[in-house]
Amino acid sequence: MPLEILFALALFAVVSTITPGLNNMLLLASGANWGVVRTVPHMLGITCGFSLMVILVGIGVMQLFERFPITYVLLSTASVLYLLYLAYKIATSSAPNSDGGGRSQPMSFLQAAMFQWVNPKGWTMALTSISLYAPGRELGAILWVALVFALANLPSVSLWTVLGQQMQRLLSTEKRLRTFNVSMAVLLVASMLPMLVLMLAPVWEGTTLAW
Repeated sequence: MPLEILFALALFAVVSTITPGLNNMLLLASGANWGVVRTVPHMLGITCGFSLMVILVGIGVMQLFERFPITYVLLSTASVLYLLYLAYKIATSSAPNSDGGGRSQPMSFLQAAMFQWVNPKGWTMALTSISLYAPGRELGAILWVALVFALANLPSVSLWTVLGQQMQRLLSTEKRLRTFNVSMAVLLVASMLPMLVLMLAPVWEGTTLAW
C-alpha cells in the first residue's frame, strides 16, 4: 500500500475510532462502573472483533450486501434490539459493591467482539474503509486496513476506559452512579439513530415507496 494512502487510512482510522460512538460510550460506562482492569476483555474484544469484521467484510460480506440489500434491514433490526437491551442493562446496573450490583457484569471479550456485528457505526466504518482503501478487495490491502484499525483502536479504547475510571470520583454515591448510567443509556439509544440512517440509505435509495 503506498505511503500516502496508508497515511490517509491511519488518519481516518484514528478519527473514526476515537470520536464518540457506541463502543466508546460502552467503554466509558464500563470504566466508570468497573474500572480499567475489569474492562480489559471488553477493550480487547473491540480491537480484535472489529479487525476481524473488516477482513470478513472485505473478502465477502460486502458482496452479500450488494446482492441482497434486504440484509441491511435485517442487520439494522438486530442492531436496534440488541442496543436497546444494552441500554436497559446499563440503566439498571448498580455499583459493584452495592446490594443489587452482583447481577451486572462488564462485557466479556466474546461479547464485545460479537457486538461489532450489530454496531451501526462499526458497519459504516468497515464498509467505508474497504471501499476507499481496498476498492479492489485484494487480500493484502484488506489486511492492511484491518491492521491499521487494530493499532488505532488500542489507544482509543484505552482513553475512553481511563476517562470512565477517572469519573468514579464524581460518581461516589449510588444516586450519582445511577443518574450517570441512565444518562449513558439514553445517549446510547440516541447515538445509534444517525448511524442507522447511514446504514439504511442504500436501501432507501434503491426502493420505490408505494405511497
